[in-house]
Amino acid sequence: MKNKRTWAKAAAVRAVKTVAQTAIATIGTTALLNQVDWAVVVSASALAGVLSLLTSVAGLPEVEE
Repeated sequence: MKNKRTWAKAAAVRAVKTVAQTAIATIGTTALLNQVDWAVVVSASALAGVLSLLTSVAGLPEVEE
């Protein structure tokens, strides 16, 4: 049970970091803040988070024993 909890925590941390990085990159592609398409930012960030979690299923080095 501890290993699953450790994996879930590590995967969640990675996913949150990925979501934040994607949001920053997506916002950074616009010239002005009022030109940001927030639906695109949220959509791309959510997809990146899901992809991060799915990638983590293959294994996380920090959880490997």
